[in-house]
Amino acid sequence: MTAADASAPDLARLTGLRSGKGRFYPELRLTAQRLDRVIAALDTISRALVQTIEGPENLVRAVAEAARATLDAEWVLLALADGALPEASVRHLILDSAGVAYAFEGLGSAADPGAALPDVVLNRLNDILRGQLAQFRLPVIEKQHAHVPIELDGTVIGAFAAWTPPHRALDGTDAMVMRILAGQTAVALQNSALFTKSVTLLAQSEARNAELLATQRELGAAQRHQVLNSERHRIARELHDSVAQTVLSAGMQIEVCRSEIGHGAGELAGRLDLAKELTRSATEQLRSAIYALNQPADAERSSLAAMLGQLATVHMPEDLRVTLRVDGPSVELPGDVEHALLRIAGEALFNTAVHGNASRALVRLSYRIDAVALSIADDGTGDPDTLRLILRMAEAADVDGRHRGLANMRARAAEHGGTFDVYRSRIGGVRVVARIPYCPEGRRT
Repeated sequence: MTAADASAPDLARLTGLRSGKGRFYPELRLTAQRLDRVIAALDTISRALVQTIEGPENLVRAVAEAARATLDAEWVLLALADGALPEASVRHLILDSAGVAYAFEGLGSAADPGAALPDVVLNRLNDILRGQLAQFRLPVIEKQHAHVPIELDGTVIGAFAAWTPPHRALDGTDAMVMRILAGQTAVALQNSALFTKSVTLLAQSEARNAELLATQRELGAAQRHQVLNSERHRIARELHDSVAQTVLSAGMQIEVCRSEIGHGAGELAGRLDLAKELTRSATEQLRSAIYALNQPADAERSSLAAMLGQLATVHMPEDLRVTLRVDGPSVELPGDVEHALLRIAGEALFNTAVHGNASRALVRLSYRIDAVALSIADDGTGDPDTLRLILRMAEAADVDGRHRGLANMRARAAEHGGTFDVYRSRIGGVRVVARIPYCPEGRRT
C-alpha cells in the first residue's frame, strides 16, 4: 500500500460501500433505495406533523398513516396511557393494511373494531392503556415488529407499534422513522390540544365581548331614556312657567276688556269673544302637552332616531306637523353625543313651536361617512340673517337671556368637535344644522 493509499479517505466508512468491483454496484443500488425510502419517509412525516392545527383526530390519523405507508405495515397502533396527556381527546387509533381506522372511543369516523383485530394488537393496546410499559421503555425493532415508546419531558406516555407482513423485513431505516414519529407525536398532540383549547378560549372571549357590548348598549339605551325624560320634564316646566302663564294672562286681559266694553260694542265684542275662546283652547292644549311630557318615556325606544321621533311628537301643538327622516345606516354613537343631539333637537323644536309661527317642520338625522348631521327646518316666519346676528351677539355677551338657546345649541355641538349653523329652509323658514364628527367609539368599521 502506498502513502497515498494510506492517506485516502475510507470509502466504505464514508458511504457504506465497499470498493471491490464485484459488490460495488449492488451496494450502491441498495444504498440509493434506502436513501429514497428515507427521503420519502421524512416527507411523509413532515406532511403528517403539519396536521397539528387540523385537530387531534386528523393529526393522529396522519401520523399512523405515515407509519403504515412507510413500513407497508399490516397493522399500526398508536395509543396513550390512561391519565397521560389528559388534554388529548383522541387516545388511541389502529390502522389495518388498507388504511381502515379502528378505535373503541374518541374517534368520530372510526370503524367498529368487533372481532377484526388480532389478539397481538388488542393485547398491546391494553398494555399501553393500562400503563404497563416497563418492558417497552426502550425501542424494540424486530424483523416483522417494531415498538417505540412515546415520551414527553422524559416520561413515557404511550407507544407506537407496527407489524409488517413476512416479505417486509424491518431495518435500521425503519427504526429511525418510527423513532422520529414517536418523538414528534407527543409534542404535536400537546400542541394540537393547546390549539384546540386556545380556539375554545377565543370563542369564550368573543362571547364575553358580545355580552359586554350588549351590556354597553343597554346602558346607553338607559342613558338615552334618562336624557329624554329630563328633556321632557324641562320642556314641561318651560311650558308651564312661561308659555302657559302668558296665555292665561292674555286670557285674563281679554276678559277684563270684554267686561269693560259691555254688550254694545258689536263686532269688537265678537272678536274679543273669539280671542277668549282661542286662549282657552291654547291653555287646554298646553295642559295636555304638559301632562304628556311628564309621563315616563316608552322603555322600548332606545335608538337615537326613536328618541328624536318621540321628542318631535311630544313637543308640538296640534297645528304644527313634524316629520322625521333618517338617512344612511345607523352608527352607534357615544351617549354624550346622543345627549347633545337630543338637547339640540329639543331646543330647536321648542323655538319652532313657540317663536316660529310655523305649520310644518322637518327633522332629518343623516349618518354620513365621517359625521352625523342633525337638521331642523320649518316653514315659519323666522329670518336666518336675524338669527345669525342674535347668535353672534349672544356669544359675545349675554345681552338678552331669551336668545341663549342658539348659543347653547352651538356650544353643545362644539363640545364634541362639531359645528352649528343657521340657513334658510327650502320650505320657507329657518333650518338649523348641527354636524358632529364620529368619535372612535362610533366610527364605522
